Amino acid sequence: MQVVWDAIKSFWELIVYIVTNIRIVDILDILVIAFLIYKCIEFFSKTRGGQLVKGLLLLLVMAIIADWLDMVTVNFLMVRVMDSLLIAAVIIFHPEIRRVLERVGTSKLGLLGRGSATDSEEERISKCIDAACKAAGSMQEQKCGALMVFERTTQLGEIVATGTLIDAEATSPLIANVFFPKSPLHDGGMILRQGKVYAAGCILPLTQNTALNKELGTRHRAAIGMSENSDAVVVVVSEETGTISLAVNGELRRGFDAITLHNELSELLIDSSEANTGFFSRVMGIFGKKTTEEKEENNSKKK
Repeated sequence: MQVVWDAIKSFWELIVYIVTNIRIVDILDILVIAFLIYKCIEFFSKTRGGQLVKGLLLLLVMAIIADWLDMVTVNFLMVRVMDSLLIAAVIIFHPEIRRVLERVGTSKLGLLGRGSATDSEEERISKCIDAACKAAGSMQEQKCGALMVFERTTQLGEIVATGTLIDAEATSPLIANVFFPKSPLHDGGMILRQGKVYAAGCILPLTQNTALNKELGTRHRAAIGMSENSDAVVVVVSEETGTISLAVNGELRRGFDAITLHNELSELLIDSSEANTGFFSRVMGIFGKKTTEEKEENNSKKK
């Protein structure tokens, strides 16, 4: 019984020592690690990487059991597998790692963000959304297939290179004519950059997700694949059913019409621009706003 009490006493003294000697940096260190672990679990649970993580954990458990039972042959194989596990993980999780790094680069944590769009850019993007939604509604009625990619932070130069450069003002007739059946560019994807129709007939990467509904065709798989490999927002109009779908961050949402599509695109492409502004840009914007307000106040006093 004395041994138990001694163990409890030693454990309690250890806790007291840790609590009394802990620094603010240590607490911050623990919180950062906990946050990263939580985000990794959340991210992989929403992607096909979750199944791969389970497979790797199973291999790790097998290696521990083989070592514990002294299974020479199995242990030899597991050791060889674990030696190359880091390289294999980079190859296997390449799409997921790329998406994480792109999100970090475009998140609020960036010190030098792109900054919010200017009024002229925002107006041009708004007109582009209007034209795309009007064209999508028309193509929905006619059951004309379409694939429109709205470029955001991730530059899609390699995708643009596979198609035909247009670089024209986005209008509903132009978008509808590009996707008109049997037109030269109707089969590929259209890239919309900074409120313009930048390119058409582009080849998009297909998703490798095998858990998707078998009814989804090539257009939908290309839309999901494009959203997996970049932060682009992709609009799909089904040629078979006329259903309008939206692919963002590897997820496909269906059942939109021209109005609901317009609302969603406005939120993703315009309203979120302020959220993606870097810390430095937001601080400078705050000071700029205060300066402007002070000038207006001084002018009003003079009057």
